[in-house]
Amino acid sequence: MDNERLHYGDKIIYMEGVIVDVDDCSISIDLKGRLGFFKAPKRMFICDTEPKVGQEVGWNMSFPEQLGPEVNEKYVSNIEKERRKQQEMQARLDANKED
Repeated sequence: MDNERLHYGDKIIYMEGVIVDVDDCSISIDLKGRLGFFKAPKRMFICDTEPKVGQEVGWNMSFPEQLGPEVNEKYVSNIEKERRKQQEMQARLDANKED
């Protein structure tokens, strides 16, 4: 872990949310307090029973910290490729609807 790259100390806060979707690989949560949406792999969750939509979850977390001004061009390139692929697929679907 590269903790030495972080400049601010941990400010651990308790968060809660409600499960809104469960699939084979992940669990999606709406955060309470209108703070957004969180989706993570199932393997990251601690569960005594099978997770279900509507169940509440809680966890401790800190705030994400920007590690520096540099942009990781590899990630930007992959994001742009994925967006182009999605746009091409949507264009094909739209063209098929018109036929």
